[in-house]
Amino acid sequence: MARIVFTPQLRRFVETPEVQTSAASLRDGLEAAFAVNPRLRGYVLDEQGHLRANVAVFIDGRRLRDGRDLSDALAADSAVHVLQALSGG
Repeated sequence: MARIVFTPQLRRFVETPEVQTSAASLRDGLEAAFAVNPRLRGYVLDEQGHLRANVAVFIDGRRLRDGRDLSDALAADSAVHVLQALSGG
């Protein structure tokens, strides 16, 4: 099962459960996490359901390609990391 892990920085604002899911796409995997904690959705997705600009997602070490539809595929053993993107200097 794919494993979805959230950055520790998000834990300051909302509970971020680690989720094991059989989802085939990132969107479905995130929906599994939102089912555990619905408040998490607002920190990860914007009002249109797209990935927020300040959030980065890596699937098996590669940056997410589709931040709009979240259609990137998950393998049965994928590791997904959801991070707050940092900016500034």
